[in-house]
Amino acid sequence: MRYVDGAAKRKLVWPPPEATSVNTTPHGRSVEEYIRMISLIEQLHRQFVEMIKLELDKLGIHDINNAQGLMLFNIGDAEMTVGELVLRGCYLGSNASYNVKKMVENGYLAQERSVHDRRTIHVRLTEKGLKLRAQVLAMHQRHVEMLNQTAITDEDLTSATVTLRRLERFWIRAGDDLVQRPGRYAA
Repeated sequence: MRYVDGAAKRKLVWPPPEATSVNTTPHGRSVEEYIRMISLIEQLHRQFVEMIKLELDKLGIHDINNAQGLMLFNIGDAEMTVGELVLRGCYLGSNASYNVKKMVENGYLAQERSVHDRRTIHVRLTEKGLKLRAQVLAMHQRHVEMLNQTAITDEDLTSATVTLRRLERFWIRAGDDLVQRPGRYAA
């Protein structure tokens, strides 16, 4: 992928203008469209995390970052281990542990060791964490109201969700297949 200078700002152009043919698989699938979609998912995630940062700034909250705010929102009313956080969200193990530690230090999370396995630590939101989660939920509610002013319908959201869930299941299966048969996809 490459960047091309535009009049207003730099814009990602894919495929490059000099590409002469659409790269497809033997079954007619477009490789460019697949890559474009993956790139869009990443861009949307970054934009959403930026929205959380803007909300935290608006609220004058500076002792938690946007990634921690997203993690806090996803914990919700549940009590879970750091391992469960990693499985349920898009957090790397070391990042999740660091972010949990910082949120505990800043009073957003409470943690306690499991009575069954002393190595396992359960986390849950404190009153301060619940208050911030409610504020992030209010941001989501404002965004849903703002969607009424766009051409995006409930059907569009449902269709996008269905497609993303299918893609998630595909990637899980493809990953499992690679682990079970590592030589199958070797170059």
